[in-house]
Amino acid sequence: MELQHPRPTVQMPSSMFVGDVWMTPVLNGTAPSRMNAALVRFTPGARTHWHRHDVGQTLHVSEGVGLVGTRDGSLVRVRAGDTVLCPPGEEHWHGATADTFMSHLALYETNPDGSDPTTWLEPLTDADYDAAQQR
Repeated sequence: MELQHPRPTVQMPSSMFVGDVWMTPVLNGTAPSRMNAALVRFTPGARTHWHRHDVGQTLHVSEGVGLVGTRDGSLVRVRAGDTVLCPPGEEHWHGATADTFMSHLALYETNPDGSDPTTWLEPLTDADYDAAQQR
């Protein structure tokens, strides 16, 4: 057994997020584990850029209301207690609704060779985000 104390919370960069987003690392797996986990907090209107994960990502919402969208136009509104499974390679975005904070645990594995499995893409446009609010 190993007790790990909380790690510092950091503000996430505008190269990957729109708006104010804060992340607290929870777990960075050590071999043979490849599991990573972080608590991510989104202020109202904040969201990720489009991105994908080589080995998928699981999002477990712990607070608030948010949105998760995919390139094919699928969109889900998520609430505390919901879990979203994003399959490997699926381009998606996620964030808070325009008027509500949202927090989730982001769970993903590094690639088998230890490299970062996340590919960051372009920002979700304000027009596309606003349209998602209406759905």
